[in-house]
Amino acid sequence: MNEIVVTGQSGRSRILIGETLDRLGHYLPKGRTIFITDENVQRLYGHRFPQGEVIAIGCGEQHKTLETLALIYDRLIAAEADRSSFIVGIGGGIVGDVTGFAASTYMRGLRFGFVASTLLAQVDATVGGKNGVNFKGYKNMVGVFNQPEFVLIDIGLLKSLPPAEIACGLAEIVKHACIADAAYFEDIERHGAAVAAMDESVLLRLVQRSVEIKAGVVNQDEREAGERRKLNFGHTLGHSFEKTLGISHGAAVSAGMVMAADLSVARGLLRKEEKARIVVLLQRLNLPTALEFDRQAVFNALQKDKKRQQAQMHFVLLKGLGQAVVETIAIEELGRWLLKDQ
Repeated sequence: MNEIVVTGQSGRSRILIGETLDRLGHYLPKGRTIFITDENVQRLYGHRFPQGEVIAIGCGEQHKTLETLALIYDRLIAAEADRSSFIVGIGGGIVGDVTGFAASTYMRGLRFGFVASTLLAQVDATVGGKNGVNFKGYKNMVGVFNQPEFVLIDIGLLKSLPPAEIACGLAEIVKHACIADAAYFEDIERHGAAVAAMDESVLLRLVQRSVEIKAGVVNQDEREAGERRKLNFGHTLGHSFEKTLGISHGAAVSAGMVMAADLSVARGLLRKEEKARIVVLLQRLNLPTALEFDRQAVFNALQKDKKRQQAQMHFVLLKGLGQAVVETIAIEELGRWLLKDQ
């Protein structure tokens, strides 16, 4: 088991890589713990939870809402949870986002931790202290920055995931390599077959490196004032794809990364050969690299992205593999680029 620490203004978070759900009890404080999970995780792993009250929410992005938060608040009140209670979210990124937000706001804040059960949650969603819900279809529009006390990463839990869920996490792994580590990108290229075969030792190494990259960025910039913006590579368009096409986060980010790489090439920052390597790797990992979409609808969604500042957008491009750069681009220019083929 390896431990990586994330330290921010909102607290200190221990990322426990290679730990197991069965040892969760060793990390819980004395007193009462309440678990928040989803129906699938409860069905598969509920018998392995430590003793305590369990609140189960629905599965899927459609449950990452203020209505789900209201349900959780109601259950916490009914259970007479107080400020001494500890909350643990056990599940994927949606459970993590909703749990973190609920714990951060109920009675103005309870202590909390996570057990990440999906690859996306292990390498990205539960690491870094972002917690939030969608609002009227807009991704993570309402939320808080607040660090969990711990994130327990059990690689064994990935065995129950369908290939599409694994692919969502692989998109984030590729993103980390693209923005921060060319050698890591090459490592993923070399071990594509082992990743596809769910080789635990390879997956553990990839999770470790991705968490190191994300933790390093968050430790510099917890609240996304500068360096952390680089983690949005592929996400600006990706979130618009999610909203307009209803596709998975990983598929949307994958296509978003390819389009951001396209723009990087067009602006003279990235070589065409490097962009081609990104496309080939994503395809090998069963991720989409091109989508059919309504460009005007995507542009309309893009204009409501959180990264917009008045008439400009912070947009992440690549200045070579392993090196991201954040450029401020006029919304009007992004519109011309996005709509050019119409």
